[in-house]
Amino acid sequence: MAKKRRRLSALFNRQNTLALGVLLLSLLVYAWVSTQADANLLTPEGLQQAVTDAGIWGVLVYIAVIALAVVMSPIPGAPLTIAAGAVWGAIPAGIYSVIGGFSGSLIAYFIGRSLGRSAVKSLTGKIIYFSKEKGEWLLGGLIFVTRLLPVLSFDLISYGAGLAGLSLPIYASSTLLGMIPSTLLLTYLGESFTLGAGAAISLSILFVILLVLLPWGIRRYNWFGLRDVVRIE
Repeated sequence: MAKKRRRLSALFNRQNTLALGVLLLSLLVYAWVSTQADANLLTPEGLQQAVTDAGIWGVLVYIAVIALAVVMSPIPGAPLTIAAGAVWGAIPAGIYSVIGGFSGSLIAYFIGRSLGRSAVKSLTGKIIYFSKEKGEWLLGGLIFVTRLLPVLSFDLISYGAGLAGLSLPIYASSTLLGMIPSTLLLTYLGESFTLGAGAAISLSILFVILLVLLPWGIRRYNWFGLRDVVRIE
Protein backbone atom coordinates (compact mmCIF):
# COMPACT_ATOMS: atom_id res chain seq x y z
CA MET A 1 0.00 0.00 0.00
CA ALA A 2 2.78 2.41 0.90
CA LYS A 3 4.57 1.59 -2.36
CA LYS A 4 1.39 2.27 -4.32
CA ARG A 5 0.96 5.63 -2.59
CA ARG A 6 4.53 6.57 -3.48
CA ARG A 7 3.88 5.73 -7.12
CA LEU A 8 0.72 7.84 -7.16
CA SER A 9 2.56 10.68 -5.46
CA ALA A 10 5.32 10.54 -8.08
CA LEU A 11 2.76 10.42 -10.90
CA PHE A 12 0.76 13.39 -9.64
CA ASN A 13 3.62 15.67 -8.68
CA ARG A 14 3.40 19.40 -9.34
CA GLN A 15 5.08 19.28 -12.77
CA ASN A 16 2.92 16.42 -14.08
CA THR A 17 -0.27 17.95 -12.69
CA LEU A 18 0.52 21.29 -14.33
CA ALA A 19 1.27 19.62 -17.67
CA LEU A 20 -1.95 17.61 -17.48
CA GLY A 21 -3.92 20.75 -16.65
CA VAL A 22 -2.43 22.62 -19.62
CA LEU A 23 -3.19 19.67 -21.89
CA LEU A 24 -6.81 19.50 -20.74
CA LEU A 25 -7.19 23.26 -21.15
CA SER A 26 -5.77 23.03 -24.68
CA LEU A 27 -8.21 20.24 -25.54
CA LEU A 28 -11.14 22.28 -24.20
CA VAL A 29 -10.09 25.39 -26.15
CA TYR A 30 -9.60 23.31 -29.30
CA ALA A 31 -13.05 21.74 -28.88
CA TRP A 32 -14.64 25.16 -28.36
CA VAL A 33 -12.88 26.74 -31.34
CA SER A 34 -13.75 23.78 -33.57
CA THR A 35 -17.46 24.16 -32.81
CA GLN A 36 -17.60 27.88 -33.60
CA ALA A 37 -19.06 27.47 -37.07
CA ASP A 38 -19.65 31.18 -37.53
CA ALA A 39 -16.09 32.19 -36.66
CA ASN A 40 -14.32 29.14 -38.14
CA LEU A 41 -11.06 30.30 -36.57
CA LEU A 42 -9.05 27.38 -37.89
CA THR A 43 -9.10 28.60 -41.51
CA PRO A 44 -7.19 31.63 -42.83
CA GLU A 45 -10.40 33.30 -44.04
CA GLY A 46 -12.24 32.70 -40.78
CA LEU A 47 -9.33 33.87 -38.66
CA GLN A 48 -8.90 37.01 -40.77
CA GLN A 49 -12.56 37.90 -40.32
CA ALA A 50 -12.50 37.11 -36.59
CA VAL A 51 -9.43 39.19 -35.75
CA THR A 52 -10.70 42.10 -37.83
CA ASP A 53 -14.01 42.07 -35.95
CA ALA A 54 -12.35 41.64 -32.54
CA GLY A 55 -10.00 44.63 -32.79
CA ILE A 56 -7.23 44.56 -30.18
CA TRP A 57 -8.61 41.31 -28.78
CA GLY A 58 -8.00 39.79 -32.18
CA VAL A 59 -4.26 39.81 -31.48
CA LEU A 60 -4.77 37.72 -28.34
CA VAL A 61 -7.12 35.37 -30.17
CA TYR A 62 -4.56 34.91 -32.93
CA ILE A 63 -1.68 34.25 -30.52
CA ALA A 64 -3.81 31.67 -28.68
CA VAL A 65 -4.78 29.92 -31.92
CA ILE A 66 -1.16 29.76 -33.11
CA ALA A 67 -0.06 28.33 -29.76
CA LEU A 68 -2.88 25.80 -30.00
CA ALA A 69 -1.75 24.92 -33.54
CA VAL A 70 1.50 23.58 -32.08
CA VAL A 71 -0.16 21.58 -29.32
CA MET A 72 -2.97 20.24 -31.53
CA SER A 73 -1.45 19.14 -34.83
CA PRO A 74 -4.69 19.17 -36.94
CA ILE A 75 -4.64 22.99 -36.87
CA PRO A 76 -2.72 24.38 -39.90
CA GLY A 77 -0.20 26.92 -38.57
CA ALA A 78 1.51 28.10 -41.78
CA PRO A 79 -1.66 29.23 -43.66
CA LEU A 80 -2.79 31.14 -40.57
CA THR A 81 0.59 32.88 -40.34
CA ILE A 82 0.39 33.90 -44.00
CA ALA A 83 -3.13 35.24 -43.41
CA ALA A 84 -1.86 37.23 -40.42
CA GLY A 85 0.71 38.92 -42.65
CA ALA A 86 -2.11 40.11 -44.89
CA VAL A 87 -4.09 41.42 -41.89
CA TRP A 88 -1.43 43.22 -39.81
CA GLY A 89 1.61 43.48 -42.06
CA ALA A 90 4.78 41.41 -41.96
CA ILE A 91 6.51 42.71 -38.82
CA PRO A 92 3.55 42.90 -36.38
CA ALA A 93 2.21 39.57 -37.65
CA GLY A 94 5.69 38.08 -37.33
CA ILE A 95 5.94 39.19 -33.70
CA TYR A 96 2.49 37.82 -32.84
CA SER A 97 3.24 34.56 -34.65
CA VAL A 98 6.59 34.06 -32.91
CA ILE A 99 4.98 34.69 -29.50
CA GLY A 100 2.22 32.19 -30.24
CA GLY A 101 4.43 29.56 -31.85
CA PHE A 102 7.11 29.79 -29.18
CA SER A 103 4.52 29.57 -26.39
CA GLY A 104 2.95 26.53 -28.02
CA SER A 105 6.34 24.88 -28.45
CA LEU A 106 7.07 25.28 -24.73
CA ILE A 107 3.68 23.81 -23.82
CA ALA A 108 4.29 20.81 -26.10
CA TYR A 109 7.81 20.40 -24.70
CA PHE A 110 6.55 20.25 -21.11
CA ILE A 111 3.70 17.89 -22.04
CA GLY A 112 6.20 15.52 -23.65
CA ARG A 113 8.63 15.81 -20.76
CA SER A 114 6.01 15.37 -18.04
CA LEU A 115 3.34 13.06 -19.47
CA GLY A 116 5.45 10.83 -21.70
CA ARG A 117 5.03 8.88 -24.93
CA SER A 118 1.47 7.67 -24.44
CA ALA A 119 0.14 11.23 -24.13
CA VAL A 120 2.15 12.38 -27.16
CA LYS A 121 0.94 9.45 -29.25
CA SER A 122 -2.65 10.20 -28.28
CA LEU A 123 -2.24 13.81 -29.45
CA THR A 124 -0.23 13.25 -32.63
CA GLY A 125 -0.67 9.61 -33.59
CA LYS A 126 3.11 9.28 -33.78
CA ILE A 127 6.15 8.93 -31.58
CA ILE A 128 9.44 10.74 -32.20
CA TYR A 129 12.75 9.53 -30.81
CA PHE A 130 15.79 11.77 -30.34
CA SER A 131 19.25 10.33 -29.82
CA LYS A 132 21.49 12.31 -27.47
CA GLU A 133 24.55 10.12 -28.11
CA LYS A 134 26.30 12.93 -30.02
CA GLY A 135 25.53 15.51 -27.37
CA GLU A 136 22.77 17.96 -26.58
CA TRP A 137 24.41 20.82 -28.47
CA LEU A 138 24.29 18.85 -31.73
CA LEU A 139 20.65 18.04 -31.07
CA GLY A 140 20.01 21.71 -30.37
CA GLY A 141 21.63 22.58 -33.71
CA LEU A 142 19.37 20.13 -35.52
CA ILE A 143 16.33 21.61 -33.79
CA PHE A 144 17.48 25.04 -34.98
CA VAL A 145 17.61 23.70 -38.56
CA THR A 146 14.16 22.11 -38.29
CA ARG A 147 12.74 25.41 -37.01
CA LEU A 148 14.48 27.41 -39.72
CA LEU A 149 13.29 25.02 -42.43
CA PRO A 150 10.15 22.87 -42.03
CA VAL A 151 12.02 19.59 -42.35
CA LEU A 152 9.91 17.89 -39.68
CA SER A 153 6.59 18.68 -38.06
CA PHE A 154 6.87 21.61 -35.62
CA ASP A 155 4.74 19.90 -33.00
CA LEU A 156 6.57 16.55 -33.22
CA ILE A 157 9.93 18.26 -32.68
CA SER A 158 8.51 20.06 -29.64
CA TYR A 159 7.10 16.90 -28.11
CA GLY A 160 10.21 14.89 -29.02
CA ALA A 161 12.54 17.35 -27.30
CA GLY A 162 10.50 17.00 -24.13
CA LEU A 163 10.43 13.21 -24.38
CA ALA A 164 14.22 13.14 -24.79
CA GLY A 165 14.70 15.38 -21.75
CA LEU A 166 16.67 17.90 -23.80
CA SER A 167 17.93 20.86 -21.77
CA LEU A 168 15.28 23.60 -21.71
CA PRO A 169 17.73 26.49 -22.42
CA ILE A 170 19.15 24.65 -25.46
CA TYR A 171 15.70 23.74 -26.73
CA ALA A 172 14.18 27.18 -26.15
CA SER A 173 17.06 29.13 -27.73
CA SER A 174 17.24 26.79 -30.76
CA THR A 175 13.49 27.06 -31.27
CA LEU A 176 13.26 30.84 -30.90
CA LEU A 177 16.27 31.67 -33.08
CA GLY A 178 15.28 29.17 -35.75
CA MET A 179 11.63 30.11 -36.05
CA ILE A 180 12.06 33.89 -36.41
CA PRO A 181 13.38 33.94 -40.03
CA SER A 182 10.93 31.32 -41.34
CA THR A 183 8.00 33.01 -39.59
CA LEU A 184 8.89 36.40 -41.06
CA LEU A 185 9.12 34.84 -44.52
CA LEU A 186 5.56 33.57 -44.14
CA THR A 187 4.22 36.90 -42.90
CA TYR A 188 6.04 38.80 -45.67
CA LEU A 189 4.46 36.38 -48.14
CA GLY A 190 1.05 37.21 -46.68
CA GLU A 191 1.70 40.95 -46.85
CA SER A 192 2.91 40.64 -50.44
CA PHE A 193 -0.56 39.57 -51.57
CA THR A 194 -1.81 43.02 -50.57
CA LEU A 195 0.99 44.83 -52.44
CA GLY A 196 0.59 43.50 -55.97
CA ALA A 197 1.27 40.53 -58.21
CA GLY A 198 5.00 41.19 -58.67
CA ALA A 199 5.88 41.06 -54.98
CA ALA A 200 3.61 38.07 -54.41
CA ILE A 201 5.19 36.07 -57.24
CA SER A 202 8.75 36.87 -56.14
CA LEU A 203 8.13 35.88 -52.52
CA SER A 204 6.18 32.80 -53.60
CA ILE A 205 9.21 31.59 -55.57
CA LEU A 206 11.48 32.24 -52.58
CA PHE A 207 8.98 30.43 -50.35
CA VAL A 208 9.01 27.35 -52.59
CA ILE A 209 12.81 27.25 -52.69
CA LEU A 210 13.47 27.81 -48.98
CA LEU A 211 10.49 26.14 -47.33
CA VAL A 212 9.69 23.34 -49.80
CA LEU A 213 12.70 22.31 -51.90
CA LEU A 214 15.43 22.67 -49.25
CA PRO A 215 13.50 20.68 -46.62
CA TRP A 216 12.83 17.99 -49.24
CA GLY A 217 16.56 17.78 -49.97
CA ILE A 218 17.40 17.52 -46.27
CA ARG A 219 14.96 14.65 -45.79
CA ARG A 220 15.79 12.89 -49.05
CA TYR A 221 19.59 13.00 -48.82
CA ASN A 222 19.97 13.05 -45.02
CA TRP A 223 21.81 16.36 -44.95
CA PHE A 224 23.03 17.27 -41.45
CA GLY A 225 22.74 13.57 -40.48
CA LEU A 226 19.11 14.06 -39.53
CA ARG A 227 18.15 10.39 -39.73
CA ASP A 228 21.04 9.47 -37.43
CA VAL A 229 19.52 11.51 -34.61
CA VAL A 230 15.76 11.60 -35.22
CA ARG A 231 13.38 8.68 -35.77
CA ILE A 232 9.59 8.87 -36.17
CA GLU A 233 7.22 5.93 -35.79
